[in-house]
Amino acid sequence: MKLTGAQIFVECLKREGVELIFGYPGGAVLSIYDEIFKQNHFRHVLVRHEQSALHAANGYARVSGRCGVAIVTSGPGATNAVTGLADSYADSVPTVCFSGQVPTNMIGNDAFQEADTVGITRSATKHNFLVKRVEDLAITIRQAFHIATTGRQGPVLVDIPKDITNDTCLFEYPETVDIRSYKPVSQGHPGQVRRAAKMLLEAERPMIYSGGGAVSSVGGAERLTELASLLNAPVTNTLMGLGAIPCDDPHFLGMLGMHGTYEANMAVTGCDLLIAIGARFDDRVTGRLDGFAPNAKVIHIDVDPSSISKNIHAHLPIVGDVGIVLKQLIDELARRETKADTNALAAWWQQIDGWRGRDCLHFEQPSDGKIKPQEVIRRLHAATAGEAIVVTDVGQHQMWAAQHYGFRKPRRWLTSGGLGTMGYGLPAALGAQMAAPDARTIVITGDGSFQMCTQELATAFQYKLPITVVILNNGYLGMVRQWQEMFYQQRYSHSYFDALPNFAKLAEAYGGIGIKVEQLDQLDGAISRAMAERERFMVLDVIVEGEENVYPMVPAGAAINEMVLS
Repeated sequence: MKLTGAQIFVECLKREGVELIFGYPGGAVLSIYDEIFKQNHFRHVLVRHEQSALHAANGYARVSGRCGVAIVTSGPGATNAVTGLADSYADSVPTVCFSGQVPTNMIGNDAFQEADTVGITRSATKHNFLVKRVEDLAITIRQAFHIATTGRQGPVLVDIPKDITNDTCLFEYPETVDIRSYKPVSQGHPGQVRRAAKMLLEAERPMIYSGGGAVSSVGGAERLTELASLLNAPVTNTLMGLGAIPCDDPHFLGMLGMHGTYEANMAVTGCDLLIAIGARFDDRVTGRLDGFAPNAKVIHIDVDPSSISKNIHAHLPIVGDVGIVLKQLIDELARRETKADTNALAAWWQQIDGWRGRDCLHFEQPSDGKIKPQEVIRRLHAATAGEAIVVTDVGQHQMWAAQHYGFRKPRRWLTSGGLGTMGYGLPAALGAQMAAPDARTIVITGDGSFQMCTQELATAFQYKLPITVVILNNGYLGMVRQWQEMFYQQRYSHSYFDALPNFAKLAEAYGGIGIKVEQLDQLDGAISRAMAERERFMVLDVIVEGEENVYPMVPAGAAINEMVLS
């Protein structure tokens, strides 16, 4: 078939099995949009800002396990998308973004809405392409999806000049991809797997530390839970890894790191063997490096070889896909006649139970005082039985949600971990809700974060997405204020809002339902009303204690066992 570049674009997305594409049109992509109008293989979702298109694609990918897709126009369309690309890159989320570009003969001439998109996005993507010939378009799109979804997953950008979308060529879809310089490894080295099994069985105080890789890898979460049971070993998750093991599993110690639980941080500090699974030893996890698992041998399993020994030395590295390597490791452990030292493990669990006894997440909710934000999270968990898809923005509310909601399944917790992007929550929830239309999707946000991408309420209304937005409204940029209180002698420099909108009225203006909650006795009724709504989005503006802090907290530069508990 002889097709235009725009027709090739649509045909390639059809062959890739794309169901949804999030985008915003503009001059450089009008030919593509004209072909999108003519087809019925996939739906296009019109967002209100290009950053939101990438966040929505991110949310769709993380819930569905498929590749998220976005399209933006040239110039400001592409530059607006950079934050969303960088967010997906930091959190290893498979997304492909198509950006329009000025015609090839105008590149470099400062044409209208021209930007060096390839240069700008080079450090914010796993890879990017500039298509210079229509004959290269199909293979480039095929390679983009392959790169985004294999190895350490991440965003790929394809920059398409306008003339390429109008040029024609014979179309042939490339069924296979062979990139000489890109050969990700999926199977773990058998010898390393055998060594890992031996080390695990010899350990007296083992600790499993898992990250986002255990969630994104097929079968990773189930095998993580199986490994913990097989070894009778404690497990801690990173912020990105929550849900990889059920919150009520007796082996689960909660999240570790800067706002992790006392028992998780102390167990990591005291273990003699740490097996890191799909995690990258982020600075918010490790604290001061020389104080992180100081007496432990480290086994590190990751699909990305560049992450191994980058921050913490791995005594035994295993490069491979988490789900596949864990299966290899479980099979190897099952074959061995030697078993773990049950007496040593019993003593280890006794010590862990002592740390658990500190109840580090305890808080006091007065019956007639201001609403504590932790109480809101606990009641949301009770109302949803821990089954909701929870999406957050970034700040104190993010940490309270991570600490107090409790996840029983993977792909039910979406947050911006690596980049820490305020404004991520609402647009990511759009993609999440469309990926799982029968699920209850809740956005937990703050009064600061919510105002970053509020306009996406219009998208929620247009596509009839029954998202529940819960604003923990404390009148502050809460995490900034907390640091200013603790480390800047309470000099609250520009972290307080002197003016805020009426969020309930704002929700109504966008076509949704808004409820303002100011008293504790109003909270359950508002949550019940939100849970019953399946036609429109709802915004619960919950006025909470203004100067509540997130604890535990590890101060900057401290080791993770040097926690401030209250």
